[in-house]
Amino acid sequence: MARGELPDYPWDLMAPYRERAARHPGGVVDLSIGSPVDPTPELVREALAEASDAHAYPQTTGTDELRSEIVAWFARRRGVHGLTAANVLPTVGSKELVALLPFLLGLGEGDVVVHPRAAYPSYEMGAVLVGATAMASDDPAEWPAATKLVWLNSPGNPDGRVLTIEELRAARERAAELGAIIVGDECYAELGWEGEWADAPVPSLLDPRVIGDSRHNTLVAYSLSKQSNMAGYRTAFIAGCSTVIGRLTTVRKHAGLMVPQPLQAAMLAALRDDVHVAEQKERYRARRALLKPSLEAAGFRIDRSEAGLYLWATEGRDAWESIGRLVDLGIVAGPGHFYGVHHPEHVRVSLTASDERVQAASERLRAAAAA
Repeated sequence: MARGELPDYPWDLMAPYRERAARHPGGVVDLSIGSPVDPTPELVREALAEASDAHAYPQTTGTDELRSEIVAWFARRRGVHGLTAANVLPTVGSKELVALLPFLLGLGEGDVVVHPRAAYPSYEMGAVLVGATAMASDDPAEWPAATKLVWLNSPGNPDGRVLTIEELRAARERAAELGAIIVGDECYAELGWEGEWADAPVPSLLDPRVIGDSRHNTLVAYSLSKQSNMAGYRTAFIAGCSTVIGRLTTVRKHAGLMVPQPLQAAMLAALRDDVHVAEQKERYRARRALLKPSLEAAGFRIDRSEAGLYLWATEGRDAWESIGRLVDLGIVAGPGHFYGVHHPEHVRVSLTASDERVQAASERLRAAAAA
């Protein structure tokens, strides 16, 4: 791809499949996009409304109160202690952060951005936008000398993979050898389902068992979109190395990137309340408990998927064939081709549909298995 040239938006390829699915007599069940369908908590909406008299410009760094709450949240929910206001920064959603981070860090031609083999495409796009080279690799030994930025994603999107403390430590040590900045995208950390992650958040890259007593060149990104049904609010934050946070803050000030004041108030309300997060997790747990065995009954194998918002499923054939089979049942999923070249036989099935639509998908899958 030539410098400055962007690929077509992959989801545009799904248009004819969505049209086929919509012809199903029971209506479409869209399990392709991880966009929450459940209500934003009332306490968040109330906080937003009460802060709507926002006549002054907000600060790029966010209010002192918000930064203190992010620090407290990391200690309470992620086992990350010792952060200060200098170690955290609110952002306009996490996708903006992912796509713009290479630019904010001053990367360009000749630099390498490493991301997972099964990956959210914005990691690669962030590299493309600045003329850097994107490399899909889960093996730190493969990362080249020109690596300047490493993205980890745990739990993974699309595959739900959880990285252990040992895997996180190995990745961080290799990044340090290369002098690269390493970032853990942990936006699904509250959504663990199997094994030791069933009732506990997954490990953080900022866990002291990973980094010891130094946060140098190490960052974690987090979003309130999934756990608090705030995707439309575009509220996220990044934490870690104060030196890197300082650089990001300076560039963002020059670029005018700031979270609106009412949304900062909404973030405060969401971060302070753990009850709504637990309630939302149980909604997703129930939907997963319906979808997973129904997909398996219909001939799909579920790989990884021990955490996160998706089921990573395969029939052992090209993903587009599986997508076609599903849309004939009125079910829309995402083809593995959209998440890199390494998983052409997988489909991503999201848990973000209403209880009624998930029940419909489950019944259709089981009926297809019985036919």
